Amino acid sequence: MEESNNYGHQHPLLLMLNQDQLIHNQSAVTDCSRCGEKVSAPCFCCAEHCGFYLHKVCAEAPLELNHPFHPHHPLLLMQNAPYSSGRYICNFCDKGSNEFVYHCSCHFNFHIKCALFTFNIAENNLKELDHVALQHPLISTENDDEELGDVSKCFGCWEPLAKYTHFSPDCGFNFHEKCAKLPFKLNHGCHRKHPLALQFNNKWLSCKICRATNRKTDRRRIGFVYGCSPCKLAVHIECVSASLDLVVEDKSHEHPFSLFTRRSSFICDACGMEGSYASYICCTCNIMVHKKCTSLPRIIKSKWHDHRLFHKYFLPDEFTSSDCMICHNEVDPEHGSYCCSHCNITFHVHCVTEDKRSYSIVSLENEDEMPNESSIIVIKSNDAGEATKIKHFKHMHDLMLGPFDGGYENSCDGCMLPISDPFYYCSECVFFLHKACAELPKMKNVWHELCREPLALISDKVFECAKCRHICNTFAYECSECESKRCFRCVIALTPGARTCLRHEHPLFFYKDYQGHCDACGNLTLGAFCCKDCNFVLHFGCFSLPITAHHKCDEHLLSLTAHDDNNYSESHYCDICEESRDLNRWFYHCAICSTSVHVNCVLGKYPFLKLGSIFEETDHPHPLIIVKKKYYYFDCDKCGKPCEDLSLECSKLECKYIVHLDCVVHYTLRCFLWWRM
Repeated sequence: MEESNNYGHQHPLLLMLNQDQLIHNQSAVTDCSRCGEKVSAPCFCCAEHCGFYLHKVCAEAPLELNHPFHPHHPLLLMQNAPYSSGRYICNFCDKGSNEFVYHCSCHFNFHIKCALFTFNIAENNLKELDHVALQHPLISTENDDEELGDVSKCFGCWEPLAKYTHFSPDCGFNFHEKCAKLPFKLNHGCHRKHPLALQFNNKWLSCKICRATNRKTDRRRIGFVYGCSPCKLAVHIECVSASLDLVVEDKSHEHPFSLFTRRSSFICDACGMEGSYASYICCTCNIMVHKKCTSLPRIIKSKWHDHRLFHKYFLPDEFTSSDCMICHNEVDPEHGSYCCSHCNITFHVHCVTEDKRSYSIVSLENEDEMPNESSIIVIKSNDAGEATKIKHFKHMHDLMLGPFDGGYENSCDGCMLPISDPFYYCSECVFFLHKACAELPKMKNVWHELCREPLALISDKVFECAKCRHICNTFAYECSECESKRCFRCVIALTPGARTCLRHEHPLFFYKDYQGHCDACGNLTLGAFCCKDCNFVLHFGCFSLPITAHHKCDEHLLSLTAHDDNNYSESHYCDICEESRDLNRWFYHCAICSTSVHVNCVLGKYPFLKLGSIFEETDHPHPLIIVKKKYYYFDCDKCGKPCEDLSLECSKLECKYIVHLDCVVHYTLRCFLWWRM
C-alpha cells in the first residue's frame, strides 16, 4: 500500500494494489470518481475514508491526449462536458455519461477508458492489455436480446466472437485478437489516392465497398472502420479483408454472378445504390450488383407494411412513378427495389432493410401473412356496400353510422378528436368512433416502431403515448413485451402515404429523422410532417390538433387559425390567460366574437383524457373517476391544495377521497411530461 499525490482531491490517496486491500478498506460498493464505473484494484482510495476512489488508469490519464483516431486536434480531459446538460455521447461506445470526458471543440468526446483503450489499440500497445485474461467464447443465438447479442460480437468487425480467441478489456469491449492487431494504416485498391487509416465512422458514412449505410439503427456506426478523412471515405474492416469469390450463386436470380473488379463506380441493379472497386455481373441478363446484394432475400415481411414485399430488379409499368413509402423520394424503376403488388407501392432496398430488426425473411411464397382480424362485425350495410350498423369488440352496444346531431362537445372515444363525418355512434349511450378509428384491426404493425410482435388494440387504460408523449385514456396499440403504447392519433398519422392538413395546401409526409422547428408552435422537433414543395413543417402534436374546439370563454366553436392578420397591437393577447401571443404561431379564434386564445389555454394540459372514466393505476383501494371540478373545491389528499379543474375522485361517495390529477400521474406513470407536442 503506497501513499500518492491526491490527483486534485483534498485528502491524501492510498494505492490499493490488490482486491483484498480494497475490500478491507471499502465500506460498500462504490464507483470511480472519474469514470463512474465500479472501482476495482489497482486503484486509489482516500486515506480519510471520505468515499473518494480512482481507478489507477483513470488517475494517471494525461490531461491532454493526442489520439491517432482524431489527429487534427488534441483531446482535453475535462470534469464535465461543456454542454448545458453536462452530458455527452462517447464517440467510441455510443453511450452517454456526465463523468470526466476527453473533449475536442469539434464535438468529439471519449470516456476516459474508451480513449485510453483505443489509443493503445491504435498504437499497437497490446502489452498494456496483458492484464486482461482470455475468456471463453460467447455463443450468440438468434433469440438473444439486443444487449446480449452485442456482447457476443467483436466490437471491431461485429462478427460472432465464438469463431476466434478474443479478450474482454476492463472497459467492457470484446475483441478478436486479430482485430486488436489490425494495422493502423494500409493501402487498398478501392482508394489508391491515399492510405486508409483505422478510425471511427462518427460521420456515419456508407462503406465504399459494400455501400451499407451507417444509420442510427445500425450498430456498425460504432467501432472501427478504415477511412480517409480528406476524401470523407469509409470502409468496413470486414470489407477490407474480405476475400472476393469469382462466382456467386444468387437464390433470387436464375443465373450465377461473376466477379468484375473495376476502378470506376457503378449503380447496383439490385439496390440502386452506388458501388465501386468490385461488382458482380450476370452476363446473361446484363445485371451488375454489389456482392452483398447477391444474397438479398427475394421476399420479406416488413414492419413498414402489412403485406409481403417482393424484390424486383426492374419495376413493372404500373410502378413507374412510385415514391418510396419510407423516405418519400422517387424509386428508380430501372434499378432494384421492394414492392407490394396488392397496394402498388415501392420501397428503396436500403430503406426497408437498413435495420435487421425491422423485417423477416419469407422462405415460402405462399406462406400465410399476418392475420388482419377486424375490430368490427358488420350487421347491416347500405346499397353501396357501406356498413351502416356494426358491432365493435370494445363496446357493448351496436353502433350506427352518422349523421347524429349530438352537439359540438362530443369527441371520438378512439382518438379524442372532435367528431367529424364519417363516424359511428351509439344510440344507447354517449359513445362515438370515427369510421377510420372503428376500422383499425385488433392487431397491427405500427410504422416507425421496432417492437417485434404486432401490437394489440386496447382501451380504457391511462397511459403516456410513446410517440407524442400525451397522457391519454383513448384507444391505443400496446406491445405485449415492453407494454409501451401508441395512441390512435399517432398510429393513423404514421400510416403510409401522404397526409393532408387543413392549414396547408400541399400533402405532408412524415420524416422520422427530420430536425428543425415546427411552423405551428415554433418548438424544436425530432421527426416531423414535412411538405416536399415548400418548407412547411409540423410535429406530431400540432399535426393532430383539433380543427375546432370549445371553451367556456366563448359560446361559439373556436377555429384553429394559422396567422393573425390583425395589425392592431392590443388584439395580440390571449383572451383566457391575457398574456401576449406570437403572430406567427397557431391559435384558436372566433370570428363572430373576435376571441383569440393560445392553443394550450383551450386544450389544457390533458386534452385526451375522457371525463367520467376510471383511473385504475393508483395505490388507493377504490376505483377513481376522472372529474373536472368547477366549484366546491375540496382539498387534495396528497398536496393539501384545493382540487380545481381535472381531479381524481373516489367512486365510493362515503370515502370522500380526492386528489389532483397531477399529483397522481407523475408518480403512477413514472414519467416526465414533455413539453406539449
